[in-house]
Amino acid sequence: MTPNRSNDYLVGLVRELCRLPDETEWVEFKVNDFNPQEIGEYISALANSAALNGKAFAYLVWC
Repeated sequence: MTPNRSNDYLVGLVRELCRLPDETEWVEFKVNDFNPQEIGEYISALANSAALNGKAFAYLVWC
């Protein structure tokens, strides 16, 4: 289980992710996409990709 993070930490994390030059196998950005089936598929795919790339976390960020 992930420990609770402060708002400052989360804001910093989102800013860091937004500075990436492009999406990666473990980071995706979405805009107004609210389809529960697709969200579940994205989360599953991102989690698997993060694990394959040695990342502890994957991120799905809505802009």
